[in-house]
Amino acid sequence: MRIVRAAALLAVCGSVLVGGTPAGAAPSSTPVGGFIRMYITPGSGTGAGTVVIIGAIGDFGKVRTVNLSGSADPTGNYLSLKLQKGAFEVNRSTLVTEQNSTLPTLTPATCSGLLTTTAPVTLFNGSGLYSGITGAVSATLVEAFVLPRYSTGKSKGQCELTKNVQPLTSYISITGMGSVAFN
Repeated sequence: MRIVRAAALLAVCGSVLVGGTPAGAAPSSTPVGGFIRMYITPGSGTGAGTVVIIGAIGDFGKVRTVNLSGSADPTGNYLSLKLQKGAFEVNRSTLVTEQNSTLPTLTPATCSGLLTTTAPVTLFNGSGLYSGITGAVSATLVEAFVLPRYSTGKSKGQCELTKNVQPLTSYISITGMGSVAFN
C-alpha cells in the first residue's frame, strides 16, 4: 500500500520535482543543463563499472578508467562514461592527486580501513545527446578495504602494510554533484 501511494505521489508531483515537464510527457531531446548527481562504481582495472546520473541528465551506463587519449588504462586519470543516450569523459586528475596524498584510517585490530577524498572533476568530450558538455562536479571517492595479515615471520598476525599489498576485499565508489551545460 505504501508503494502504491508513493508511486501516485510521484506521478502527481513529478513535474514539480524534476523540473517542469508534466508527468507522462515526452522528455526534450536536447538537454538544457543544470544540476546533476553522479553515482559511479568503478570496474576492476580497466573493466567496466557502472554509472547512474540524475537531475539535468537522467541516464545510466558503463564507466571505464582511461588515459587522456581515451585508451583503457587502469592508472589513468580519466573516466569514459558510455551512457544510453551518449557519452562523455571525466577528468579526475585532481581527485587522483588528492587520493594519492591522503592517508587512510586503519583499524589494526581488524586490518580494515577507509579512505575518503573529495576534489573537483570536470566533464568534457561529449557525444550523442551530450555533445558539447561542460561542467564541474565536486566528487567524493570512498574506498573501504580489508588487508591481509602476515602469516609468518616477526610480523606474524599483524596487518600487512607494504606499499604493493593487495586488499583481501575492497569497495570503491565515487559520488558527486555539480552543474552541467551544453554548448
